[in-house]
Amino acid sequence: MDVIEAHNLYKSFGPVPAVNDVSITVKKGEIFGFLGQNGAGKTTTIRMLTGVLIPDSGTARICGIDIQQDPLEAKRHMGVIPENGTVYADLTAEKNILWTAKCYGMDRVSREENAREILIRLGLESRKDDLVRTFSKGMRQRISIACAIVHSPPVLFLDEPTTGLDVISRRLVIDTVRHMNREGSTVLITTHNIEEASALCSAISIIHKGILIATDSPEKIRKQYDTSGFVEIAFEQKIMGRTLMTGGISRVEPMGDKWRVYTDDADRAVKDLVKIAEQNHLKIVSVATSTPSLEQAFIEMTEGA
Repeated sequence: MDVIEAHNLYKSFGPVPAVNDVSITVKKGEIFGFLGQNGAGKTTTIRMLTGVLIPDSGTARICGIDIQQDPLEAKRHMGVIPENGTVYADLTAEKNILWTAKCYGMDRVSREENAREILIRLGLESRKDDLVRTFSKGMRQRISIACAIVHSPPVLFLDEPTTGLDVISRRLVIDTVRHMNREGSTVLITTHNIEEASALCSAISIIHKGILIATDSPEKIRKQYDTSGFVEIAFEQKIMGRTLMTGGISRVEPMGDKWRVYTDDADRAVKDLVKIAEQNHLKIVSVATSTPSLEQAFIEMTEGA
């Protein structure tokens, strides 16, 4: 069952279209990633799906409800975490959540129980009576998420939810997304963090300059656009990259204190690198192989497009 449906969405601001004929479907229970560079059209698409913007053309449905024809009913089925948080700085953390729950028509007992549970899960129970204006960016984002999930929405939209967050806040956000998904929420998350999408999502769409250029599982997209892997190796001594060039190695790049060696045959490359180390009296500090990444595929798809 498709719980998020967008068909031929189009929106322009001036002569250049921000979103151009975008169609996506998200099945019940999925965590769906919407990837793109800054300015690619991710946020504009989310705003049309959630009823904030009216498309110039095209339709969107949430749980079978047309967002333009019945926006109030459609919004009752969703939780939204926008790119810029919408929490009230002059309310406490708990009152922000309780107020949002009341707006969704929840009874008092349910409001208080859910607020307490969410504050504990997000590590904010000890700060529940503090004004949000005293919170860091990461803590404010956690309150935004708390407000979005307090009514256990069947559909959850997150627009760049971890951008600029510290490590702890980012981990809590990701864990909460996974928890909501396990509890039954279908999730659509926009991001330009490729590794985040790869770790979270079962399906992704990539948008570039307002146009969808790929939709599939992360693994299928990765394999479709890049078949080469790489070996990362570090030596105790300093060397020149050309020392590592040998048969089967397409290119060599410095990566901090390591060298990344690209190859179609990792086994052969590792054996060749060991021989090179022996011939040049080099001590290997570490060596690791890696399959092609989603990031490599993303770069290849969007570079020069």
